[in-house]
Amino acid sequence: MTDAPTLQNSAGRPRSGRLPRSARKAQLLEVALAVFVEQGYHAASMDEIAERAGVSKPVLYQHFPGKLDLYLALISTACDTVIGAVREALASTQDNRRRVRATIELWFEYVARDDAPVRLVFESDLTSDPEVRDQLDRVTTESASAVAEVISEDTGLPEAAAHLLAVALVSMGQVSARHWLDSQSTVSREDATRMLATLAWRGIGGFPKDEPPAA
Repeated sequence: MTDAPTLQNSAGRPRSGRLPRSARKAQLLEVALAVFVEQGYHAASMDEIAERAGVSKPVLYQHFPGKLDLYLALISTACDTVIGAVREALASTQDNRRRVRATIELWFEYVARDDAPVRLVFESDLTSDPEVRDQLDRVTTESASAVAEVISEDTGLPEAAAHLLAVALVSMGQVSARHWLDSQSTVSREDATRMLATLAWRGIGGFPKDEPPAA
């Protein structure tokens, strides 16, 4: 199925021609991502997204019934990207100390990157919406689930205890990285990563295999 072409937009610029539905949807998502990152959810308009994409608004609405639907599609994909990167960091080595370092490095790398999908996750201005909040919370919960698997294997802790520790580690990495960036810290990214990784490793190292946590 293809979208019907429209010869001109309101400014007299040629609109894009026929594209397969999947290609058109991908194009619309790419354009919308740029608009949302530049302007934020509230300031962005479907009119501008359609204009930049070179399509009519009816074509845009054929793919996405509303602005929130479009935003949620982008947020969901961006969250999947971050979660996938956490899993890749954990799988990059069998050395658990290096796994901790790789995961901490990931958070610092992501908050420092001028990368549109990542910025959408960490700088969303629509966190009050329950559906958006659920997607963003998924970054923490699913990242923590991946980390918890490693903790449980390494320490022998029960699943619930391992997950609690994993949430603490993931939250520490995310919050510390955001603070480092927002405060324009004089600590270098390399030093900040090293310090946080050392703190995390010393903490998790207090839970040796087959020894339950102290009461």
